[in-house]
Amino acid sequence: MKSWYTIRAAAADGAEILIYDEIGAFGVTAKQFTDDLKAAGTAKTITLRLNSPGGSVFDGIAIYNALKRHPARKVVHVDGLAASIASVIAMAGDEVAMPENAMLMIHDPSGVVVGTSADMRSTAEALDRIKGGLVAAYRDKSGKPDDEIERLMAEETWLTAAEAVALGFADRIEKPVRIAASFDLKRFRHPPTTWAPAAEQDLRNQHQETPMTDVISEPTEPDPATPADVPREQRDKTSEPDLTAIEARIRDDTLGYARAVTELCALAGQPGRSHEFLAQATPLEAVRAALLEARAQADDDTLIDSHRNARVIAAPPADRGWGDVIARMFPRKQEA
Repeated sequence: MKSWYTIRAAAADGAEILIYDEIGAFGVTAKQFTDDLKAAGTAKTITLRLNSPGGSVFDGIAIYNALKRHPARKVVHVDGLAASIASVIAMAGDEVAMPENAMLMIHDPSGVVVGTSADMRSTAEALDRIKGGLVAAYRDKSGKPDDEIERLMAEETWLTAAEAVALGFADRIEKPVRIAASFDLKRFRHPPTTWAPAAEQDLRNQHQETPMTDVISEPTEPDPATPADVPREQRDKTSEPDLTAIEARIRDDTLGYARAVTELCALAGQPGRSHEFLAQATPLEAVRAALLEARAQADDDTLIDSHRNARVIAAPPADRGWGDVIARMFPRKQEA
C-alpha cells in the first residue's frame, strides 16, 4: 500500500522518518505510523524529514504526541514545506533545521459543518479546543506567549527559515535545497505566490542511502551552460518534461478533486453520494448540478404550509454528541 511516510533504521542506534505527502492520505492512519515507530526499536536518535502540506489534524496530533513521548533525541529537517498540521509535527523536534528556501506555515484549524445553529456553535467550540492543543505545541517549542501564537495562526502565517528561527519555531538554518516541484496550495487562504517546495522524489533520492548522521541538504546547483555551448543532442534531452513533477501535479490535482467532491456532497447533506461521483470521475460542475437537482426534488417532497410565511414542517433534530459534531465538522478528514 502506498503511504505518506517511511520509517527505516539509520546507523547503529538511529531511525529516519520521511513524511513527504499529505498526512492521513491513502487510508494510512497515525495508528500504523505509531506501530511502525515502535517496531523501529529503541533508537537513540530520530531524524525526521518533512515536506508536507498538512492533512488530518487528529492523525497529526497523534504523531506529534508519539514523537514527544519517544525517549530518542529528535532532529527535524524541514526539507521543503511544513504547513498546517505538519508544522505541529515539526515542533516535536529537540532541534529543528530549515534550509534557507524552505517554509513553515501555521494557521487556525478549520472544518465544514451542516446543521442547525446549535451544530454551528458546537463546531466552533470544538475548533477552539483543537486550536488550544495546537497553540500548546507551538508554545512549548518557541516559548512565545499564547496571544502572539494565536495571532500568527489567525493570520495564516508563512515563515521563511530565517523568520521561523527568529520566532523560535526552528533552531538553525541549513544550505538551500534544490527546488523542483510544488504542492497544490490553493486550499490555503494566503499561499505564497513565488515559492514551491522541493520535489518529493528528488528529496527521497537525496537521502535514500545516506547514513542518518551524514545527511546534508543538497545546495542549489548553478545554471547549466547556455544553449549555444551545449550540443544539439544534449539540448534536446534536457528539454524533455520532468515526469516526476508531472506525476506530483497529477497526484495533487486528484486529491484536490476528491476533497472538493466530498465537501460538496457534505454541504448538500448527501455525503453518501461522494463515492458514486468519484467512481465515475464526474466533473465538479456536473456534481453541483446533480446535487442541486436532488435538493430541489427533496424540497418538492417536503410539506410546507400554505400561509404567507411558509415554514418547513419537520421533526426537531435529535440531540447529538461529540462524535456526531466531529463527523459533521470533517466529513472527509480533519484538516489543519
